[in-house]
Amino acid sequence: MFVSALVTEQVVGRLAGEAGLQLRLHEVASVMNLRTERFEGDQVVGGQINAEMAERRPIRYPVVYVYCEKISNMLREKFRSFSGTVRVVIEPRVSHDRSEEVEVRLQCLVDAVIAVLSASRGDWGSGMCYSGAYEVSYTPLRPGGRQYLKGAKVTFDVDVSAG
Repeated sequence: MFVSALVTEQVVGRLAGEAGLQLRLHEVASVMNLRTERFEGDQVVGGQINAEMAERRPIRYPVVYVYCEKISNMLREKFRSFSGTVRVVIEPRVSHDRSEEVEVRLQCLVDAVIAVLSASRGDWGSGMCYSGAYEVSYTPLRPGGRQYLKGAKVTFDVDVSAG
């Protein structure tokens, strides 16, 4: 049983799908009177890659990384091999040549991620359930990407009961 892989795959699918980030980015941008770039499903990547390593290979911004940060098997259910929580991180990163534009684009992308999560509350099937709670933290602006790079971490727990 690969709990982290199943949960990561589920989150990537929700973000990259039809009702995922592209749709939500369009909605958020229209409310904020912004023009958005096309966001493709391949810009959602499963895995934790630090910004310095990501810059060493061709990358198209914005990009969203999804990975498991922590797995806690609390054995809440007596006869299950896993019944606990999986902490998931969605890490959007934005790059642009103007620092003020980086901030606006990141806020828009984070709002779109939050909108996808809000629409995903409840039972995900396969023993996974998301309560709707999340936490957002931001990284400082730094050189990288097309000149400036900024990111955020959206962290949340998924309850899992399997095996």
